[in-house]
Amino acid sequence: MAYGETGATAFRLAYRARQFADALLGKPDEDSLNLALRVLNEPQRALFLKMPIAEQAHALRVFRRLWDAGHRDADLLAAALLHDVGKAMQRPRVWERVLWVVGRALFPRRAAVWGMGEPKGWKRAFVIAARHPEWSAHLAEGVGASPRAIALIREHHQSPKTAPADLLRLLQWADNQE
Repeated sequence: MAYGETGATAFRLAYRARQFADALLGKPDEDSLNLALRVLNEPQRALFLKMPIAEQAHALRVFRRLWDAGHRDADLLAAALLHDVGKAMQRPRVWERVLWVVGRALFPRRAAVWGMGEPKGWKRAFVIAARHPEWSAHLAEGVGASPRAIALIREHHQSPKTAPADLLRLLQWADNQE
């Protein structure tokens, strides 16, 4: 293994270790939470607050990254806050997150197949990962999110189909920093 590959592997391991710690210990930043709650309408706020604390913290980091970069598009910011709310329907356990990360890294094609179907059994983690954008978009629609925000949420793990490409790239950029 070349030195550059070793460095990249160490970086990925450190990144995943931080993600794991955030999943266990992450809590919302109070300033970001107060700012974010002003962006959402009342039903959206209630939906956001139903998310597990670690998911709230993640969404707030995505939101804050966009906000601090000067982005003020209301649909983009709402999508940043609600893009993972579908995970609240099927709260992934820590070991399922680990299974998904390892499975996707080792077997990317199989992981995509495992993501089809119902969230049951050992494949549950893969189904949650694959279907949470769809679930999140449905929930956001139910609390009055705009069609643009819904499209951003639905497509946050794929290429643009109906979402504005420039806003989707920004959402993906902010989300991928996590």
